[in-house]
Amino acid sequence: MVREKITVSTRTLQWKCVESRTDSKRLYYGRFILSPLIKGQADTIGIAIRRALLGEIEGTCITRVKSEKVSHEYSIIAGIQESVHEILMNLKEIVFRSNLYGTCDASICVRGPRYVTAQDIVLPPYVEIVDNAQYIASLIEPIDLCIELEIERNRGYLKNTPQNFPEASYPIDAVFMPVRNANHSIHSYGNGDEKQEILFLEIWTNGSLTPKEALLEASRNLIDFFIPFLHMEEENSHLENNQHTVPLSPFIFHDKLTKLRKNKKEIALKSIFIDQSELPPRVYNCLKRSNIYTLFDLLNNSKEDLMKIEHVCIEDIKQILDIIEKRLVIYLPNNKFEMN
Repeated sequence: MVREKITVSTRTLQWKCVESRTDSKRLYYGRFILSPLIKGQADTIGIAIRRALLGEIEGTCITRVKSEKVSHEYSIIAGIQESVHEILMNLKEIVFRSNLYGTCDASICVRGPRYVTAQDIVLPPYVEIVDNAQYIASLIEPIDLCIELEIERNRGYLKNTPQNFPEASYPIDAVFMPVRNANHSIHSYGNGDEKQEILFLEIWTNGSLTPKEALLEASRNLIDFFIPFLHMEEENSHLENNQHTVPLSPFIFHDKLTKLRKNKKEIALKSIFIDQSELPPRVYNCLKRSNIYTLFDLLNNSKEDLMKIEHVCIEDIKQILDIIEKRLVIYLPNNKFEMN
């Protein structure tokens, strides 16, 4: 456990982790403060960040199980202590950490008698298990257990119905939320017009990310919601006016980047992180290793610069170009940004 004394600044707004502990592999706790805030600000920030923590952070879960030997979800397999339904519920509790975009396949193929745990799941390299000891089933006879799994990265809660899946597939209602709980509280100090507030945030996660990582991701997601407003200029502040919305080409020279700076768009570009662009995990990791984290970092490199990155090929460059052109839109109210 890590504890620190709380010191409150009366000048600059600051945040700090004042307590951090790991209760188990699947339960992390963190306590943070933000101060000084004027009256009312702590509640505004606390409510928004709590909702973002619980609903806007992506997690990875098993969403489907397939086995040809299972007749229905509530059947019993000879030689296995648990029913099929109990095995599905145990698989639902497995916690993953991943750079996955969308879905991927995994599998379990073991022979009894033995315990089956999370470490028996065969996974792609970009998905890992937080707690390998998580229990799945007990094989009490020398039989084979072979099942296929579908793993998905998403957010919120997903309720699957059997009608959406092919025969011999069994859906699992997935809880993608890596934050188990989040609370905020407010401490007021001072008198009269000088009264100020301290915001306390408590975060519990399932181990797939730390409370600090969850807080940073939730904050980043909140920033993303307000990016369209940052792109509006004062004389054209009508939200319905989208006639000047144009896609921003992903590779620009330094003179083009200078134009963006003059248009005060640099702050917005720095707020768009490349993990939002649905790049393949391999390409995403290559960019991260080269300290490219945001769209601003990416735009500050030429094609030649990106080609120098280890393990990045011309096909990857084309894929980056295609994804950003299709998915990332920059709002330039007065002057369209044109590529030569």
